[in-house]
Amino acid sequence: MALKVYNTISGRKEDFVPVTEGKVKLYVCGVTVYDHCHIGHARSAIVFDTIYRYLRSKGLDVTYVRNFTDIDDKIIRKSHAENIPWQEVGQKYIQSFYEDMDALGVLRPDHEPRATQHIGDMIALVENLIEKGHAYNVGGDVYFSVDSFRNYGQLSGRPLEEMVAGARVEVDEKKKNPLDFALWKASKEGEPSWDAPFGAGRPGWHIECSVMSTLYLGNPFDIHGGGKDLVFPHHENEKAQTEAATGEKFVNYWVHNGFVNIDREKMSKSIGNTLLIRDFLKEYHPEVLRLFYLSNHYRSPVDYNGQTIDDVNTALHRLYYTRERAQEAQVGKTFEARSYPQAEEIAKKFAEAMDDDFNTAAALSYIFELSKEINRMVEKKDESATALIASAEAVFESLAGTLGLLGDNLESLESREKIRHLTRMGLDASFVEGAINDRVEARKSRNFQKADEIRDMLAEKGIMLLDTPKGTQWRIKSSVS
Repeated sequence: MALKVYNTISGRKEDFVPVTEGKVKLYVCGVTVYDHCHIGHARSAIVFDTIYRYLRSKGLDVTYVRNFTDIDDKIIRKSHAENIPWQEVGQKYIQSFYEDMDALGVLRPDHEPRATQHIGDMIALVENLIEKGHAYNVGGDVYFSVDSFRNYGQLSGRPLEEMVAGARVEVDEKKKNPLDFALWKASKEGEPSWDAPFGAGRPGWHIECSVMSTLYLGNPFDIHGGGKDLVFPHHENEKAQTEAATGEKFVNYWVHNGFVNIDREKMSKSIGNTLLIRDFLKEYHPEVLRLFYLSNHYRSPVDYNGQTIDDVNTALHRLYYTRERAQEAQVGKTFEARSYPQAEEIAKKFAEAMDDDFNTAAALSYIFELSKEINRMVEKKDESATALIASAEAVFESLAGTLGLLGDNLESLESREKIRHLTRMGLDASFVEGAINDRVEARKSRNFQKADEIRDMLAEKGIMLLDTPKGTQWRIKSSVS
């Protein structure tokens, strides 16, 4: 089937037809760099990283652009609070962003422009809008006139009253219409500013994305992405000012991911329920968060809670164990490569799910279906099936890799899980190793009752022992249940 993409502006799935055949131009709104990233930022990053990966897996030549907002009121306030120059604030949190995204396995885009690198281009766009009668200057502040653009509101589909209520703009008597938004802000004492024909100041938030997206991707380009919260006013305003300036369509497909709730409450700094990515990673493997988000359709809201994350953590372990068992089943075996029709059929269904508006939830179900099939073949211990196991495992890894999963190894996953579990239980690895040594000695002296008691004691603490040819190993019980 052809790739279909849900387009926010039409409110329906549409056949995806890129501007240039075989090429895709993708722009995603990045972060304002004034603080560490939370798991809401992670959702957008993971969603569009997955879309980027999938489009490339289809053989498309993708140019991916994601910006940094490195000048903003919040950045200026943070510079005052931390008593450091505003430029250092931006650099500090850009570095923090990279640390988080690299840990999550998010691929870096082809271009990552910063707003302050394109001030001259923004000034030129503001001049264009003033000349065409779409903007006006009041004391050095330049506003876009929404009344001058008849398609304003087309993207969000909101009535005028609702847009006014949702604009969250400060009351400003200088505006001709409450919905008019700042293209350029006049400089204030102690704030960074740049010289411009309409007065010294700095750009408004919306203007930067219009400039950077079209500068790197042209006009129109294929996909503009971001969180659902950006539909209005940010993307609505981007669309208005760009189309007013160029007289042409800005974007063909608008793609937005859903909100993240924590324990059924909207995540918000104002109520103090945000969870930083780096704090999440202290407990869980990065792919747990990726699997959690991809287990839901990108447009749906998701509810983050401890039980769900533990369940996802267990599911991730199962995928890694499947790969481990499949690889172990091939060790020392000689076989001729052959295809496995059932695995190929599952791969086809995976592609159909992803072509249906990047339905990762359905696509994952096929990965888990293939996981079960691989385990079934391994458990039969039929050496004649080794070639089929190898074929199925190759497909399994390819599909998982398309979603950014199975990028680590089982040892790393288990090591992190052991630390997390023992910390929760108030134990450490030396306690477990000591118990294992005591059990080994008990078995040597044929005191099997004591050996069983040690095994049961550890099992009560969620620790499972595995007697292998290499000796006794231990795992966390929940990760293999």
